[in-house]
Formats: sequence, C-alpha cells, structure tokens
Amino acid sequence: MTHKKFDLIVFDWDGTLMDSTTHIVRSIHQVCQDFGLPAPDAISANYVIGLGLHDALQIAVPTLDPSDYPRFVERYRFHYLSRDSHIQLFAGVREMLDELRSVGYLLAVATGKSRVGLNRDLEAVQLITMFDATRCADETFSKPHPAMLNELTWELRKDAKRTLMIGDTIHDLKMAANAGAAAVAVSYGAHSVGQLVKLRPRFCANTVTSLADWLRVYG
Repeated sequence: MTHKKFDLIVFDWDGTLMDSTTHIVRSIHQVCQDFGLPAPDAISANYVIGLGLHDALQIAVPTLDPSDYPRFVERYRFHYLSRDSHIQLFAGVREMLDELRSVGYLLAVATGKSRVGLNRDLEAVQLITMFDATRCADETFSKPHPAMLNELTWELRKDAKRTLMIGDTIHDLKMAANAGAAAVAVSYGAHSVGQLVKLRPRFCANTVTSLADWLRVYG
C-alpha cells in the first residue's frame, strides 16, 4: 500500500462489511407473511438489497399499494430489530479497516440503509468514528444513481478517479461506473459471482481476507 492508486475507499454496508443479508431476506419474508402477500423468491429478495426503500419495495412486493409502504416498513423494522443484536461484522473487517486507516486512506460508507439504521449499526459494532463520511439512501438518490459517491467525493474533496467503491451488489458496481469511480466486488454477500463479473469490477473477492490482500497490492 506504499504507492496508493486510490485516496478514498467507499464501502457498501450490508453484505460487504456487515453479515446481514440473510437476516434482511428473512425479515422481508416475515413482513410479507404479516401482510398476506406472496413473498419474493430468493433471487428477487437478494436483488433489492442495497437499493433505497421505495425502489426495493417496488421490486420485492410489486402488489403492495404505495399507501401501505409506511406500515410495511414499520413491520420490517420490527422483524429486523428483533434479531439485529445477533448480526456481526464479517470476520476480518475490523482489522482490514484499521489497516487501511493506518496507511492513510480516507474511508466512507454508501448504503441503502436509512440514516437511523446505519448509525445504530455503527454504534453497535463500535465503528462510529472509523469513517470519514457516510451517505444513506434516505438522504439522497438510491443506487445505482451516482449521487452518493458524488456527494462523498465532494465532501471529502477527492477525485472520483482516485476513489474505489467496494460492494456486494450490481447496484454498487453500477453506481461506481456512473460516478466515474473504480469498483471492486465481493461475492460473499447478496449477489452472485456471475452477476457481479458481468460488470467487470477490477477484482471480485470471495472473502474479506482476499479483499484485504488485493488492497495491499493494488489499492
């Protein structure tokens, strides 16, 4: 990491740093059951992870009347929060972030979570001071719109060309392309290797360890 190609590394949260994708899908299925709605299949449920709330609901529960979105969200949060104390960072994430900070990278998060949800997670895993900036879907446009990355680079005064986006979904990779940033995928989250490699990320890591190893050499 002595000759850095990037100044700013932006991480997605769920499925990239936080091992939460299974819990998100389960919570979606539980609230569909509450509403008497057909639950989305696994592919559709995983596909919407990372999107902003409105976009995710349009895809995951297309028969739900938009007027019922607030009630759906309330029930989703009930199910999610009932077990979120069991959700942890992927093994090796904390050590990787500490190493990246120690060699001078700026670190940020761009997530489909709400601000309240991200802050709760950051506090729970004691990473509240790890990141130089964060952006959530309820504060700006949802992925794959480039707004999150644009706003983070503007805030931190860094060039998009020297910014790296790391995420587990095609939404993350498309956002990076739309913002003119580089992208690395991780295949241990929501979307499959086949989906991710079609968007030609610079690397597709199958573990946090392989991601950290790649960053030491190519970051």
